[in-house]
Amino acid sequence: MTTELETTFARASAAQRAAPVVSLDTRLDRLDRLATALLAAEPRLIAAMSDDFSHRPAVESRLYDIDLVLGEIRHAKQHLKRWMRVRRAPVPLIYKPARAEIRPQPLGVVGIISPWNFPVQLALAPMVAALAAGNRVMLKPSELTPRTSDALAEMLAGAFSPEEVATVTGGPEVASAFSALPFDHLFFTGSTAVGRKVAEAAARNLTPVTLELGGKSPAVVLPGADLDRAGRRIAWGKAMNAGQVCVAPDYVLVPRKKMLPMADAIMGAFMHFFPEGPESPDLAAVVSDRHLARLDTLLAEAEARGAKILRLEGPSGNARKFAPAVVLDPPPDIALMQEEIFGPILPLIPYDSPEEALAFVTARDHPLALYLFSEDKAEQAHWLDHTISGGVTINDTTIHVGFGSLPFGGVGPSGQGAYHGRTGFETFSHLKPVVRQAKWNGMAVAEPPFKGWRKRALGLMRKLM
Repeated sequence: MTTELETTFARASAAQRAAPVVSLDTRLDRLDRLATALLAAEPRLIAAMSDDFSHRPAVESRLYDIDLVLGEIRHAKQHLKRWMRVRRAPVPLIYKPARAEIRPQPLGVVGIISPWNFPVQLALAPMVAALAAGNRVMLKPSELTPRTSDALAEMLAGAFSPEEVATVTGGPEVASAFSALPFDHLFFTGSTAVGRKVAEAAARNLTPVTLELGGKSPAVVLPGADLDRAGRRIAWGKAMNAGQVCVAPDYVLVPRKKMLPMADAIMGAFMHFFPEGPESPDLAAVVSDRHLARLDTLLAEAEARGAKILRLEGPSGNARKFAPAVVLDPPPDIALMQEEIFGPILPLIPYDSPEEALAFVTARDHPLALYLFSEDKAEQAHWLDHTISGGVTINDTTIHVGFGSLPFGGVGPSGQGAYHGRTGFETFSHLKPVVRQAKWNGMAVAEPPFKGWRKRALGLMRKLM
């Protein structure tokens, strides 16, 4: 497999060297081919995702895996000509009449390692940015969703030559060999633990990386928030894809006196969303038996340690459906509060003052997302000023991810680098600085010997730099 990977990479690199300048028309054509192929493969991809999960609502797969990618393609096509333009840059007075510019150009061959939770979107959204920037792409999709990975590979093989876009399938050993290739940029979405291994492998080649990771993203319900609104939107963000979302609200901080009303609001929303309980067709299943067993263990430990648990009631005909649950004031040292949950379990943590809530958030790793529920603009501003997170949505959850006009990425353990829209284009571009010096210029003053008028002039120059 290593030899096959190296051969595929070598062919893509040779093709890029043979045609390093990638025109606007070529980039638009590649994006058009991707959109056309995605639409044609949509029924198969949706069916494959449902089979891989044992059940996944078709509407969720269409909205979050297909439509978000099509939106990224439309946004890129609309703005690509402007993104590609040579950009004028200011010139310090001492260097005038020189001219300065920035020229975006492709990096070369980009590697993308994508996860299982949104197996189409998180494979293709970074690919959109990489293709828009004029690169060639090698994709390694997740082995945990094999039917979807096979469908993606077939779709991409029908739309692109192997030198443009190549898909490599396989397990962890393939992913390890893939991340060791000397890509011009390596993009990874997944867990922090695996992200560290990817970064280590890339570092051996000095390959720059973008790591889209995760962590525990808090939802903070401030004293003046509308509890019904907050409960509905938090429940929606947690129930999406059965909580298997890197930006899902991982826990909720709520005023102590409002914890029970908040729990009622969230559980009421779950019951409204899924009136048939876990059997509801709009509730996705957990991706594997191993992931299901982990969620069971998290909940069992919380219960054994005395936390009160509220759970959506009802039977399920699908063994991998996990009924959404709310856990009231769990002990801080249990696994539920130490690990990213990645499932439909939602701890509620009471606080006695907004300062206590702020200290709770800032004492932990910078989250990938932060959700604030507050009607007070000054309160919102205070939290925005005093917290660091990948992204923030106020009075809602997760929706910032769908904005092509905004960068998406984490900070520290929740990730490094960003993409989407222009940010993605620049992530996969080399922004080459160019200076054009005029024939008649004053740079002779900086030539030795440094004495006389040159020495006096150089003394004045520091004031102009």
